Formats: sequence, structure tokens, C-alpha cells
Amino acid sequence: MAHPPSGSAPPQGPGAPTTPGIPAQAGPAPYARTAPAGPAPSPGPSAVPPARRTAFAEGVDRLRSAATTEPGRLRVIGAVLALLVVAFGAVAAWQTTERAAAADDVLGKSQPLSSAAADIYQSLADANTAASSGFLAGGQEPAETRERYERGVRTAAARLVTAAHSSDPGSAAAASIAKLNRLLPEYKGLVERARANHRQGYPLGGAYLRYANDTMQKEMLPEAERLYASENTRLRADYGHATPYPWAALTLGVLALAALLWAQRREYRRTHRVLNRGMVAATAATAAVLLWLVVGHTVARAGLHDSYDHGVRSLNVLHDARIASLKARGNENLTLVSRGAETVETAPGEFEDKFDVEFRTSMRQLADGLQKAGDLADDTDGARPVRAAGGAMKVWQDRHREAREADDRGDYQDALKKVIGSKADEPTGECFDSVDDNLATALAHEEREFEQAAGDGRDAMTGLPLGTAALAVLGAAGALLGIGRRLSEYR
Repeated sequence: MAHPPSGSAPPQGPGAPTTPGIPAQAGPAPYARTAPAGPAPSPGPSAVPPARRTAFAEGVDRLRSAATTEPGRLRVIGAVLALLVVAFGAVAAWQTTERAAAADDVLGKSQPLSSAAADIYQSLADANTAASSGFLAGGQEPAETRERYERGVRTAAARLVTAAHSSDPGSAAAASIAKLNRLLPEYKGLVERARANHRQGYPLGGAYLRYANDTMQKEMLPEAERLYASENTRLRADYGHATPYPWAALTLGVLALAALLWAQRREYRRTHRVLNRGMVAATAATAAVLLWLVVGHTVARAGLHDSYDHGVRSLNVLHDARIASLKARGNENLTLVSRGAETVETAPGEFEDKFDVEFRTSMRQLADGLQKAGDLADDTDGARPVRAAGGAMKVWQDRHREAREADDRGDYQDALKKVIGSKADEPTGECFDSVDDNLATALAHEEREFEQAAGDGRDAMTGLPLGTAALAVLGAAGALLGIGRRLSEYR
């Protein structure tokens, strides 16, 4: 029996079985050297956790990613269109509200207050004129002259109350009103002293009347003129707030309309659909608001400008002319009261009666005022009384010249008749009454013209604030519905 040699490999025959291999064992090699225990190495820079992003940044990213798709772009377009239309409506409502309120103030507050201030001036000047006329009449003062004086004082006091209610505390107008309220009783007291002394035949009565006239001319009338000027300044400011175009609203309206048209053109190029009902409704609403805004403000501006050019300007000129006539009449009377007691130097070495010099100055102002009023009169009803006043003024000047000639030659009674006499004497008082009555008629006509034109201007803005806001809301809703209709096609 033969045995294989020791240590030799068994023969690998075809039928010999193979010994299964031992799998490799995990773990260190028997003689592997291990690293000593110690702290773990720190992580490198790449292992730092990223910083947290803000919600705004994440929202921007989401919006940017959404805008890369057509539904996302449509949502952005819809939001922008709605925002533009709503902003247009809000700004239009705000600006039209301000202008409508200013137009209402022109018609119902500032112009009536300006007229009230002019009435204060005229009433004071009229009372002063009536006081001097009554003084000239002697102890038996005509009841009509006395009533005119009392009426002037009552009217001035009533208008001062009205102006005080409408003036701002601490304003220049309030200071003028307070001063006039203090001076009016003092003036009345001086006039009553003048009358009492004159009735008793004391020459001190003339001194008291001149002192009352100085109080009126140097303190009260200048203060009334300042009040009149301040109210006119307020009136011009209200016109300045009521007449400008609402440019911010118009700009937003054009932008909103352009954006709506662009969005519809974009949709047509992508879908070949001609109309989107929601977008068409939004466009129609925006265009209606824009057209209403332009037409309404154009009509309102035209009415307000007309009320200023042919109402306020004419009223101011007529008020000035009437005041000049009142001052001229008062100075004419005082010329006879003072009888040369007060003189002024008109040229080197030449002296004239102070009140006669002031009379001529006032008559020149009256002539200038009537010339301007005639130029501003734009119809027959307004021009006729101005022409009549001009004719009466010329007759007044002629009669005054005759009265001065009589007084200069020492015929005081004849001069007095030519100033305050009966109708048969052809006095200057008759001419003054004609001038005053015709100016009052012209003022009433111009007042109606102003109210008509300013009312038309104010009415042109009626409903604009509410209407623009409502149409803008409808336009924004139409834009969103139109975009929503397109978005539904992607669901």
C-alpha cells in the first residue's frame, strides 16, 4: 500500500472536494499597533453648520422660484395690477377730497368772511360819514342821518362777531378784531360828546368830532383794512388748494391703465384670446376713473378761475371804490366842520385844508376804482351801475368845486347848502348817494356772479372721492378675477 509523501499537497483531481475558505476577520491585525487614547480631533472649517436665513430671504427665494413658472408669473402680475389700481383709487379719493373741501371753503367760508371784513370797513366808514353829516345839520339832526349812523355801527359790530367766530385764536385777524371791538365803544363815546357839545353851542363839539374822525381814520380803518387783507389772503390760499390738478393720482392712473393693457396684450400673445372679461372690466373701471378725474377737475378749475377773475377781483375793486367814496364824503363834511383849523403843506410855503386835500385823494382813488371795475365787468348788468356811478362822481366833483368856491369867499351857509342841502339846492350829498347806491347794485351783481361760478366749480367735484374709490375697488377685483380665470386652467 502506497502512502503519499508527508507534507505534500493532496492531488487536485477532478473529483476531489475543496476545503471551504475561512472568511477574513474584522479587527486589528494580531500584531497591529493601536494609537494611544486622547481627545478627538476638532472638525475642519467645512463642518461649520450654515447660518439660518431670514423669513424675508426665504420668501424672496420662493417668489423667485415661483416666478419661473407661468402660474407664478400670473400671480405676481395679478398682485401688481391690483396694487396699482387700489393705489390709484386711494390717492385719487384723497386728493379730490382735499380739493372739494377747499372749493367748499371758497364758497361757504373764506369769500363770505372776506366780504364780511369789507363790510366792517364800509360800515365804519359809513358811520363816520353819517356822524359828520349829522354834525353839519346842527342841533336838529335829521332822523335819516342818525339812523344811518346807528345802522353803520350795528352792522360793524355784527360783522365783527361773525369774523371773531371764524378767526383762529392768536392769529393776526383775531388781534385786529379784538382791537376794533375795543375802539368801537370809544369812538361812539367821542361822537356823542361832539353832539352834546354842538347842541349846546359849544365849539368844543367840533374838536371832539375831529378827534373821533382821527380815531376812525388812523386806528380803526387801518385795522379793518388789515383784517380785510388777511381774509383775502385766506381766500387766495383756498383757491390755491382747490384749483391744482391731482397730478399724483393722474400719474398712478396712467400707470395702472398702461399695466392693464400690457397684461392683456401679454395674454393675447400667449393664448391668442382677444378678451379676458375680468381684465376688460378692470381696464374700463380704471379708464372711467381717470376720465372722470380729468373732466371733473377741468370743469371745477374753469368754474373756480371764472369765479375769481369775474367775481372776487371785481368784488375787491368795487369794495375799494365804495370805501374811497365813503372816505371822500367824510372828508368833504369835515372840511366844513374844521373850517381851516387843520392844514397841510402841499408845496413849499403853500398850505391847504387837510380834509380837502384828503377829499381829492379819495376821489382819485374812486375814479381809478371805477375805471378798473368797468374793465372787469363782463356783462351789461355789471357794467351799467359802474357807468352810472362814474357819471355821478363827475357831477359830485363839479358841485364840490362850487361849494369850495362859496366857502372860500366866506359864504359858509351857501357852501353848507351845496353839501347837505335839500334836493333843490343840488347838494353833493345827492351825488354821493347815487355813487353809493350804484356801487351797492354792482356789488350785489358780482356777488351773484361769484356764487354761480364758484358753485359750478364745486359741484363739478361732487361724488368724485366716493366714486373714484368705488370704481378702483371694482377695477382691482376685476383684475384679480381675470388673473384667477387664467390660473384655473393650470389646475
